[in-house]
Amino acid sequence: MITAIIAAALLAAIAVLYILLVIGLPYGELAMGGRYTTVPKDKRYIYGISIVIQLAAGVIVLQTGGALPLVLPHNVTRIVCFCFAAYFTLNIILNAVSKSKKERAVMTPASAVIAVCFWITAALNG
Repeated sequence: MITAIIAAALLAAIAVLYILLVIGLPYGELAMGGRYTTVPKDKRYIYGISIVIQLAAGVIVLQTGGALPLVLPHNVTRIVCFCFAAYFTLNIILNAVSKSKKERAVMTPASAVIAVCFWITAALNG
C-alpha cells in the first residue's frame, strides 16, 4: 500500500504543477520538453487533459494497492495499473531526453519513482 500512496502523492504534485501551467504561471520548463516558459493559452488544454490522466492514475494505483475502495473489479484495476506502469516507464525515457535541464532534473526521477511504484503495486496485489 505504501508504494501506491507514494505514487499517488507524486501524481498529485504533478497535477498541481499542471494546474499552475494551465492558469499561466511560468513553470513550463518542467513539462513538454521545456518548449515554453509560460504555456500559450491555445496549448493549455493539453495540461488540462494531463491533469485528468494524473488523477485517474492516482485513483487506479490507490485502488489496486488497497488504499481506496474498489470501484472497478480488482483484476481490472490491476491491469490498468500495469498499463500505467508501462506509460510512466516510457515517460522516464521521454523526460530523460528532454531538451530542458529542469525537466530532466525534476521530472525524470519523479517519473522513475512513479513507474517503480506502479510496477510494484500491480505485481504485489494480484
